[in-house]
Amino acid sequence: MNLPVPSVRFAYVETPLGRMLLGARGDALVGAWFEGQKYFPESGAGAEILAASDDPLFARARTQLQEYFSGVRREFDLPFAPEGSAHQRQVWAAIAQVPFGQTRGYGQVAEAIGRPKASRAVGAATGRNPLSVFIPCHRLVGGAGALTGYAGGLPRKQALLALEGVPVDGARIRRT
Repeated sequence: MNLPVPSVRFAYVETPLGRMLLGARGDALVGAWFEGQKYFPESGAGAEILAASDDPLFARARTQLQEYFSGVRREFDLPFAPEGSAHQRQVWAAIAQVPFGQTRGYGQVAEAIGRPKASRAVGAATGRNPLSVFIPCHRLVGGAGALTGYAGGLPRKQALLALEGVPVDGARIRRT
């Protein structure tokens, strides 16, 4: 028997780096995208956009984002269910393990998932991360600390790293 798949519901939340669209299916977040970022979802004609306060999950997500941006929260405590291929979900799970205030290279994540030569595939999966900030892909950097790629834009990546205390000089992180 095929059970119907619950549809995705959406809500906007304001952050210091711009408005984000949150998406949820059931009791888990499936997406968080900055407005205008690469791979912003097409929510479909007539999709209902809720007020974040009208949905308990969105209200918790908004509160936790506010705490993160105010420097109080370092980890998120929400149910996530990002939708993607098995490889993408494996990469996203590895990215979620990078601690607040630290960075990892794409090659390091490739090694962590048991595919040491797959740094480009890790980069491609990272770019499709549907849970910006919550799955901290901003903590991934290229060779020698280069600030490469971020679907939300490099200025946001720099701001997120600076918020976490990662020293950034121009387009590179400073190793301390």
